[in-house]
Amino acid sequence: MIARDLISEVVPALKTSDSGQTALNWMEIFRISHLPIVNNQDFLGLISDSDIYDMNQPEEPIGNHSLTLLKPYVTDDQHLFEVIGLASRLKLTVVPVLDSHNHYKGVITATDLVRYLASISSIDQSGGILVLEITERDYSLSQIAQIVESNNIKVLSLYITSPPDSTRLEVTLKVNSTDLASLIRTFERYNYDVKTWITSDDSMDRFYSERFDLLMKYLNI
Repeated sequence: MIARDLISEVVPALKTSDSGQTALNWMEIFRISHLPIVNNQDFLGLISDSDIYDMNQPEEPIGNHSLTLLKPYVTDDQHLFEVIGLASRLKLTVVPVLDSHNHYKGVITATDLVRYLASISSIDQSGGILVLEITERDYSLSQIAQIVESNNIKVLSLYITSPPDSTRLEVTLKVNSTDLASLIRTFERYNYDVKTWITSDDSMDRFYSERFDLLMKYLNI
């Protein structure tokens, strides 16, 4: 999926004639902290709620104020992983999208990015979760897949996280089975550290909820 496929149909762009208070009202409605300022089809930059709070008179038009605006954007043909990367690096609640002629096309919200991540993480599919902990040097996707498949189990999704101040990786696997005993033994036989595993629906809901809360905190939503 690429950026143009996830452009919001409801989040508006600001004009320089709009007031800071108007921007704050829209931010509250859409639960975001940034809005694009657009002149015709030209993207002028992103304004944040903190920019507006710094204004002496937020009821005046935005164009009356001297603002130093960030101008982050993606093009409409970029992959959504690149959009997620930009949102994460800059803590953006919306990511502006431009076409090949640098014309403004809309924004992608961080909330929609989270929904996209959920859709590709096989959250709704039945199965179990394992979290492995390994060194970066020892990580091998092909070996992990081979171990899983040798137990007649399939990998539904996989993602990697790197905890702060650690040289080790956490590899989270969603598989299509809740009978994980033999798979865990196989991983341990190959010297993998199985940090945790989850098979019950309640525990899985808590696991996803915790990961979701961490992502929301990271993106400052």
